[in-house]
Amino acid sequence: MHNTAAPIVWGMSETSPQSSGTTDFDTMTRDIAEVPAVEVIVTVAVNLMSAAAVKLGLTEEGDEHKDLDEARKLVHALAGLLDASTTEISSFHAAPLRDGLKSLQLAFREASVVPDEPGQGPGEKYTGPVYG
Repeated sequence: MHNTAAPIVWGMSETSPQSSGTTDFDTMTRDIAEVPAVEVIVTVAVNLMSAAAVKLGLTEEGDEHKDLDEARKLVHALAGLLDASTTEISSFHAAPLRDGLKSLQLAFREASVVPDEPGQGPGEKYTGPVYG
């Protein structure tokens, strides 16, 4: 993955609005402009994966933050993003993201008291049925 000197900044610049009273939109725009689209897509996908893992109770805190309704939305959004970006990102980036998505889909199926029918689980509209 491309490594930029400036971090990806979403909605805030390096200078926090709390410290300066204003947001430096020129810096924010410049930081985002330097980031390749593939890196933005992969970063968003990883953030969706992380959030879904938390909502599935797969973190050290376990069930403390478990919320299957929220997890369903996140997994579905991840599947849609990966489906839409298949031709835009290389298999080098896409393969581990697809593996992570499948793991989340399987974890969702296992966590569900009443599992969805095959093909009806989160994101399966895009990936096809996921079996354990």
